[in-house]
Amino acid sequence: MGTASQQQLASDNYSGVCPEALDYLQKVNLGHEPSYGEDRWTKEACDLFRELFDTDCAVFFIFNGTASNSLAIAALCHSYHSVICNRIAHIETDECGAPEFFSHGAKLLMAEGANGKIDTRSITEIVMRRRDIHYPKPRVLSISQATEVGTVYTAAELRAIKETAESHRLKLQMDGARFSNAVAHLNVPPREITVDVGLDVLCFGGSKNGLALGEAVIFFDLEAAAEFDYRCKQAGQLAAKMRFIAAQWLGVLKSGAWLRYAQHANACAAKLAEELGRIEEVEVMFPPEANAVFVQLPAALMAAMRERGWIFYTFIGAGGARLMCSWDTTEKTINAFLHDMKTALVALR
Repeated sequence: MGTASQQQLASDNYSGVCPEALDYLQKVNLGHEPSYGEDRWTKEACDLFRELFDTDCAVFFIFNGTASNSLAIAALCHSYHSVICNRIAHIETDECGAPEFFSHGAKLLMAEGANGKIDTRSITEIVMRRRDIHYPKPRVLSISQATEVGTVYTAAELRAIKETAESHRLKLQMDGARFSNAVAHLNVPPREITVDVGLDVLCFGGSKNGLALGEAVIFFDLEAAAEFDYRCKQAGQLAAKMRFIAAQWLGVLKSGAWLRYAQHANACAAKLAEELGRIEEVEVMFPPEANAVFVQLPAALMAAMRERGWIFYTFIGAGGARLMCSWDTTEKTINAFLHDMKTALVALR
């Protein structure tokens, strides 16, 4: 592969900033604007989200996904509560204890479920396991859409989860770091898998889909959003020049790029999975419904690919090598990866 400037399949965080976001960054860089979200650009971006979801909602712009998920969860519970999530959820495996930190101690409880999804029976089992005062009271159910292994909850699955959550008086939070990819896969209006299924708060990811940085925390439960701005400030997440986060969203929302790029990344992942599935030594581990492909590879093959300059992670999700496609992944990159793998296999046989 060669130099580090060439495309990789290690993470969609590797990609640069999309033209639509860059264009709006230039637009808001002309002249002075009020700070801390009082500018016209931020207000317009909030209104666009209300149009996108066809509902009134409270919108907050946060620097990154860790803070988005952690602060959203903290807004839904107290320190003596617990949060139910899948055992491979990002908030459990990759947030360095941030959800517990920002909630001042709320405990994460691990639920079971195939393909990265939470099984409703596991939710009930956790809630009913103990009901005494010595046990952290379940209060929040956190799900990832798309999941850590690249699968996507359908609207029907989400309705069943919400029904279970309501029966146990649980608030429902969605880690939507790759929410755009889920919408692209399902080909439904965003409202259908959020508002219509009773979601309380969505953490809508932007940095994995063309933005330089910036996530949108969207509260559909307006009461839960009370004083969330104070949480953001205290956590160092209140941007003085907030227009530079919000403007990127204007670029991708107005142009529809947020969905087009997700569709492109998903299509690249589907092609990659299809081609890898034809190689005898490779096992595709999960249905490639979003922009991720997880594969089991022989150790010698992984070493050979890394020697050829390819970077990929094997500690994310449920094991195996994770390959991620981005908004700007090219067919040339996919073909180069497949060519190097087939060449390496010939040398190993």
